[in-house]
Amino acid sequence: QVQVVESGGGLVQAGDSLRLSCAASGRTFGSVAMGWFRQAPGKEREFVASIALTTGNTYYADSPKGRFTISRNNAKNTVYLQINNLKPEDTAVYYCAANSGSGRFDHWGQGTQVTVSS
Repeated sequence: QVQVVESGGGLVQAGDSLRLSCAASGRTFGSVAMGWFRQAPGKEREFVASIALTTGNTYYADSPKGRFTISRNNAKNTVYLQINNLKPEDTAVYYCAANSGSGRFDHWGQGTQVTVSS
């Protein structure tokens, strides 16, 4: 099993930046990708970004885009999501997930709340 724990969320003001962290543990050797998703109040969870753990290739949703950067530190089994110029519409619970080689994101964290005040 792979365990995933997010951190770094909080209450920030519009225009601020945040870096979210996602630490994976357990049977991580087979993991092929990590991804970030978010769920705003009253909305469905949406894909934000993902990164392939071996190649470092990154993928982003068409929206939001440009203000989000995903990166990884394989030595620490940690993936990051840098969010710049935060907007109130970025308010959501941000989830990290691991693709353990099954072809889908099958191990999820509990999420970290990001609240952006205007």
